[in-house]
Amino acid sequence: MQPADIGRLVTPSDPRVSPDGAHIAVVVTRVDLEADRYRSGLWLAAADASSPPRPLTAGEDADANPAWSPDGTRLAFTRSTPGKHRLLVMPVGGPGEPVVLAERPEPIAGLAWSPDSTRLAFVSREPRPAAGPVTVPEAGPAEHPVSKPPRRIDRLFPKLDGEGWIVDRPRALFLVGTDTPAPPRLLVAHRYDVGTPAWSPDGRSLAVCTVPDLPDADLTMVEALHLVDVEGEHAGALRRLTGETTTSFSHPSFSPDGTRLAVLAEDTAIVPSFGRVAVVPAAGGDPTVLTGDLDRQAAPFVGVRPPIWRGDDELVFAVEEHGTQPLCQVRTDGTAVPGPVLGGTRAITGYDEAGGTLAVVTTSPTERPELAAVRGGVETRLTSFSAAFHRDLPAEAPEHLRVSSPGGGEIDAWLLRPRTPAGDRAPVLLSVHGGPMTQYPTAWFDEFALWAAAGYAVVWCNPHGSTGDTEAFLRSIRPPESDEAAGTGWGGVDADDVLAALDAALAHDPSLDPERVGVLGGSYGGFMTTWLVSHTDRFAAACSERAANNLLSLEWGGSDAAGFFRFEFGGVTHLDRPDVYTRLSPVTYAADIHTPMLLLHSDDDLRCPPEQADQLYLALRLLGRDVEYWRFPDEGHELSRAGSPRHRVQRAEIVLDFFARHLGGAPPAAG
Repeated sequence: MQPADIGRLVTPSDPRVSPDGAHIAVVVTRVDLEADRYRSGLWLAAADASSPPRPLTAGEDADANPAWSPDGTRLAFTRSTPGKHRLLVMPVGGPGEPVVLAERPEPIAGLAWSPDSTRLAFVSREPRPAAGPVTVPEAGPAEHPVSKPPRRIDRLFPKLDGEGWIVDRPRALFLVGTDTPAPPRLLVAHRYDVGTPAWSPDGRSLAVCTVPDLPDADLTMVEALHLVDVEGEHAGALRRLTGETTTSFSHPSFSPDGTRLAVLAEDTAIVPSFGRVAVVPAAGGDPTVLTGDLDRQAAPFVGVRPPIWRGDDELVFAVEEHGTQPLCQVRTDGTAVPGPVLGGTRAITGYDEAGGTLAVVTTSPTERPELAAVRGGVETRLTSFSAAFHRDLPAEAPEHLRVSSPGGGEIDAWLLRPRTPAGDRAPVLLSVHGGPMTQYPTAWFDEFALWAAAGYAVVWCNPHGSTGDTEAFLRSIRPPESDEAAGTGWGGVDADDVLAALDAALAHDPSLDPERVGVLGGSYGGFMTTWLVSHTDRFAAACSERAANNLLSLEWGGSDAAGFFRFEFGGVTHLDRPDVYTRLSPVTYAADIHTPMLLLHSDDDLRCPPEQADQLYLALRLLGRDVEYWRFPDEGHELSRAGSPRHRVQRAEIVLDFFARHLGGAPPAAG
């Protein structure tokens, strides 16, 4: 695989099963390298594989968010073009063209049909006028534009990576009819983002999760579960169902009988903590947690969605489990421990169930995502979007290693070998995931395919602090100064684990060259990369990308998540203990870095702003060290995963060129 092969990637996602279980709508996204954009369309697959999948929309724009009407006759979806976002509905299985129900300047998401198939609820950002002594004049002609008014910041977390300022444009809840064209009705305009809605079975109300508009609610950002009447005297008013608690709720779904709501619940009393599946009485009350004994993350980083009801007695949900991402089920009365539904050495990145059909999008280390259906316990592959890609560029299977951790127990690690001539020793790239509260999944990964194709053995692991293991494992890197559940701090047992995985791979396979080892990672992985080369000289080169190099400046307001470390660090704030943040910041040890470094960052990154790379670059240049620095314009924190196609190709070319010069791997192909 070469960087330009990124332009061949086709990815299905967000499967939705028709109410009768006969068909599955799925989003299919293609990379258009020439146009430097992504194009996505909707496809329809027969759940019994009796006919080949076919496109429902042309896929020239960005079609997404499919949602079946409860009567099974229509499909709602969104279509986005630059500056224009539309909600459409189209007939399925009969004549007719898509009809535009709403058009907005902001993206539309969270589509939810009313039970009688006559209305759609959705969320979209809506301007919130700032209270204060500011006169806002009317917009002037294009040749004489009026200056933008000042923006009042009246809460913490006022911006979001990839979206910019959100404090004055929170996500609001809208309602639109599907039979008679009429402008959408603004149902809930709130100070904070309103989450994806869920209809009650009687069609009278919607359940949503949002932060209550209470004094100092922004200090914790704990979301409560609410009901909203859609008609009547109290229409649009948020009625809170959950009491004062440290538990934050999201992704609600009503039971078929309307008496309970399933939610994902995260107890923020000790952060980090897992998302758990819980049920809450529809009349309000305390949640009943159903997955506490499971002790696994039930709100996966990829493909998180509301739990799915199987009748009134069972729920289906996804978990992260030692690198895999299987589906589980649990009884809603709490009388049984969760059990498996569908697993294997793979990641289920999207799923839905209706009418006896379970639809899944799955990926493994050797296969890109594809759609499958499970009916009567039999799984059938329905698509082969990447068949030609894998035929031309077959993937090698990595070897799974269980590695002893210096902190106790074992961690999961993997070794992907390159196709090198017999007798040659391969250079090694040690890759560290971001987060840290996530996991490397057992999935096909474009970066690993690129590095292996260039002749590198690739090593990666899920160290302490990752998901996929227990909550104690997750919390083990809280600082020693934490008020409870104290750990080693970032750069402690997690760094030991990463090095242990490398040592285990080198000992396991003598064809790996210990003298030509590089390390790379992004975000927290960038933190770990910078941390390792500031504490050891064993690496021949390092690439630190969108890194968190100075935790103190991040918490002082540099990040869109500024203020969050005080939770993750167990009550240790940058105001009371700046020394802790300084001690845990890699930039503090810049003078100890002697490894050649490549720094990559995006101009519009709000999660780890560019000053994080600027500070390290300045220090290394002043110290006369070997450092290269590249900045990507018009990109945010998600460059490597969702940046513009050309920037993703250029990024891969830069990384391959850097390590070719320092480790001797193959440079990127010319042209």
